[in-house]
Amino acid sequence: MQDFEKLGVFYLGAEVDPATRKRTDDLLLYDSRDLVTHAVCVGMTGSGKTGLCLDLIEEAAIDGVPALLIDPKGDLGNLLLTFPRLQGSDFRPWINEDDARRQGIEPDAFAEQQAELWKKGLADWGQQPDRIQRLRDAAEFAIYTPGSLSGRPLSVIASFAAPPEEARADGDLYRQRIATTATSLLGLLGIDADPLRSREHILLSTLFDQFWSQGKDLDLAQLVGLIQNPPVTKVGVLDVESFYPAKERFTLAMQLNNLIASPSFAAWTAGEPLDVGRLLYGERGKPRVSILSIAHLSDGERMFFVSLLLSQVLTWMQSQVGTTSLRALLYMDEVSGYMPPVANPPSKPPFLSLFKHARAFGLGIVVATQNPVDLDYKALSNAGTWLLGRLQTERDKQRVLDGLEGVSQIVGSGFERSEIDKMLSNLGKRQFIMQNVHDEHPVLFESRWAMSYLRGPLTLQQIQKLTPQGVASRPATAAAPAVSTMAKARPVVPPDIDQVFLPLRGSSGGVVYRPFLLGTASVTFSDAKIGVDQNEALVTLTPLTESAAGLDWDGLQDLDLAESDLETQPVAQADWEDLPSPATKSKSYAGWKRDLSDALFRTQQLEIRRSAELGLASKPGESERDFRIRLGGEGRQERDRQIEALRQKYGPKVAALQERIRKAESAVDREKSQTTQQTVQAALSVGAAVLGSLFGRGRMTANKAVTAARGVGRAFGQHSDVNRAEDNAGALTEQLQSLQSELDAQVKAIGERADPLTTPLEVVAVRPKKSGVEVRRVALAWAPHRRQADGSLDPSWG
Repeated sequence: MQDFEKLGVFYLGAEVDPATRKRTDDLLLYDSRDLVTHAVCVGMTGSGKTGLCLDLIEEAAIDGVPALLIDPKGDLGNLLLTFPRLQGSDFRPWINEDDARRQGIEPDAFAEQQAELWKKGLADWGQQPDRIQRLRDAAEFAIYTPGSLSGRPLSVIASFAAPPEEARADGDLYRQRIATTATSLLGLLGIDADPLRSREHILLSTLFDQFWSQGKDLDLAQLVGLIQNPPVTKVGVLDVESFYPAKERFTLAMQLNNLIASPSFAAWTAGEPLDVGRLLYGERGKPRVSILSIAHLSDGERMFFVSLLLSQVLTWMQSQVGTTSLRALLYMDEVSGYMPPVANPPSKPPFLSLFKHARAFGLGIVVATQNPVDLDYKALSNAGTWLLGRLQTERDKQRVLDGLEGVSQIVGSGFERSEIDKMLSNLGKRQFIMQNVHDEHPVLFESRWAMSYLRGPLTLQQIQKLTPQGVASRPATAAAPAVSTMAKARPVVPPDIDQVFLPLRGSSGGVVYRPFLLGTASVTFSDAKIGVDQNEALVTLTPLTESAAGLDWDGLQDLDLAESDLETQPVAQADWEDLPSPATKSKSYAGWKRDLSDALFRTQQLEIRRSAELGLASKPGESERDFRIRLGGEGRQERDRQIEALRQKYGPKVAALQERIRKAESAVDREKSQTTQQTVQAALSVGAAVLGSLFGRGRMTANKAVTAARGVGRAFGQHSDVNRAEDNAGALTEQLQSLQSELDAQVKAIGERADPLTTPLEVVAVRPKKSGVEVRRVALAWAPHRRQADGSLDPSWG
């Protein structure tokens, strides 16, 4: 069988002869880079659509490509049912016992039958058990169940956190993020809100923008209070009270409060944060296939979650650098209702934005549906690959053909409607048409046997069995601080002393301000050898003591705050602790500023991880996990570049040899033309097989190279009167075989590049120069604390 374990190539199946509708020996190998232009899969129930899409996801995982999979039906959890031993005991817990009863077979025997079926099916497609193990080892597989604790729960609270600065800089996507968040939240409350007319929508959008534009996070509990007491005086040109009276705002606040208070909503706040980066990669940067199972949710809850997730994906995407290689995969099984042709649900705008922009960032979008009438085909004009399976009705077929014709007109690609119409008729199970803008013609093929056990939708109880115990994240319990001294009125401070107030967080307990010394500085780290030139802004905090000489800048605390987060006024009705006497004198601050500069020069360093083998260094602040993820992405892009270089290098050589073979044909006597024709055809097949080593879309079987080479010898050896042509063609054949060996060695060398997950990393410490430390400000900082019932004070800033 043809070698399908190629670099950056997905083994999806084998071509089918359109005339006989029988499978051929030519494998369908799909270039992973084609998926960057997105894909759509359409097929009725029973067409094999889910199996084909799981094939694609399995191939992506083997190639080290992480994936986010939205699963409205519960089928995608089958990706965790992979059994390298292919024994009945492995299948037994997951069989559908109703199927066994209908066939009159005991469950144990049915499990053995399923194991044999999978063993035979995989072998028929050239897949051995070690390939299943390779799939399991290539990526982490996890099932998340938002709104339920059965699988890995996901907390949606993080979805209301402020988007990063680069996401806020894109005005259109930032406004879309606000509108999507407001619409989906109101939808969860049962409010069908028009973004242009609904007061609820406009108010929530205003609140999100008020906080997010300043980089401040929000949570649902805060929203309840903000709805009652908005931090703005006007909405548009109207004052808040005229626009949305307090009594009516209270009703909205109560609805949101009841949602939060509902015991069933607790599952939405448990578990890991809805963080796309964590869903795509594990702790050490290993690719992850995250299945987001939403079959258990109501329609409103599904729309709420999918809309938030897509908005988060857009935000994550904007933080990535551009690439031409496939970086990650986003797949939704049964997209019907989320991207309709007429309506505009909250999921549609982010979906359309992803189809439009994700290509530049290497994010491949794949959607599947059995209802083609529910797809906005104009919106899917950015999809480069269409996979068409059996359709339910003639109307469905015509709808697909109309959509493809419209897409081809938009993108200016060729479309052979009559040919595809003919191919769509009488498609068998697991037979599909691939219409790929990167290929000259559509291809009829049969999907390969899936490595995952396709047992059908998983229940929440079955998902629970596949989920490790204790995966839900739980907030750590902070140790209780020491009991505070008696609080007093605000101390009097000379006007020439710079004062700032740390922002207050938390919602319970009286506020007490404690004095600290705050310093802001800029530290430059530079090392030309490893390519580091980084400037870091620091906001530091250290306790004040009664002795100016006792101040310890070496023990400073680096605040996770920007200077712009500092406030100029305290909160009302706060208590104050005493101010040490040195802090009331202006000259103390000048000395403390010099001390801070010395301390930063002594203590600050930038740790850079470096891979000597791969010749790359981490970016400042980049974790080992993120660095290894980047090594994998850059390595994949370099791999694709090298493969493209091989294509450019060997293509002309093969063409030249083919031309020389053609000229050899003219030297043979005309009466021997049939024999000569066989010889030339065999040699040309060898040349095509060489190219097949590089082109996943070449549709050539690699094992034809050996057969063709033997055919050359047989053809030229049939008659002694073609000796001259035989010698010439034999020499050319040897050159082709030598070219094949040379190519194989280079492809192998590319595939044996260092593994970014295991390559050793050295840590290089970069220290600043004296001139690289600039202290901009040393000020008296008042830090808010919350007084607890036992009299202790909890730090409450950040």
